Amino acid sequence: MIKAAFFDVDGTLLSYRTGRVPTGTREAIEKLQQKGIACIVATGRHISQLEKLPVADIPFDAYLTLNGQLMLDREKRVLFGSPITGKSRDFLVKAFDAHTFPAVMVEENQLYMNYVTEHVRTVSRDMAITIPPLSDYRGGAIYQVCAYLRPGEEQLLAPIAQECVITGWNYGGKDIVAKGGGKMAGIRRYLEETGILPEEIIAFGDAENDLEMIRFAGIGVAMGNGVETVKAAANFVTADIDDDGIEKALRHYRLI
Repeated sequence: MIKAAFFDVDGTLLSYRTGRVPTGTREAIEKLQQKGIACIVATGRHISQLEKLPVADIPFDAYLTLNGQLMLDREKRVLFGSPITGKSRDFLVKAFDAHTFPAVMVEENQLYMNYVTEHVRTVSRDMAITIPPLSDYRGGAIYQVCAYLRPGEEQLLAPIAQECVITGWNYGGKDIVAKGGGKMAGIRRYLEETGILPEEIIAFGDAENDLEMIRFAGIGVAMGNGVETVKAAANFVTADIDDDGIEKALRHYRLI
């Protein structure tokens, strides 16, 4: 029996083409909650970004943000977090200050941007991301770093590749979180807190940073618009987001 459903946001709940959450998806989430199935966001985004998107009016039961590094409850109060520490943090702070690559430092309540390039503007426009104001990092706990890297620049992160989890969130950026982190780790922690088992959850995603949670969930669903690695790992490949993929998958499994 499925007791919880986890949803990526960009490309899964929120359409890149229309900039909206499909009506069928909204209705499906409401039907799940009416059946007592918890509906949880699992995203690389910060809660402040979610609050500016068309998903903001959907009353989710919890919010797994920053690729699993910060979990908030229904009222958006922090339940747990896993910051980057040690040598990895030192490297990222130095790279941020030296403008080694454009990056956003993400704290619990604050985002810092070091500098902006045309690549940053293009990626942000394509992803409907508001570029944070330029500011100096002030030393708080870092839960995630978003690096705007062009294809081929991944080697800039080589010094921390073994000490952090680095995943792509689109063609032009990488999310960096603490080793042992990621969406799957955040979901595992949530399950420990609630007593729900992995086989009692369904997860939806489309991108590289969804791969582990798709494999971990009792039912892992890849969106039809997803990348091939996610599709290969999924139990079920549903229709495109703009073809009511989430609703169709839930009907396939008779959850609604």
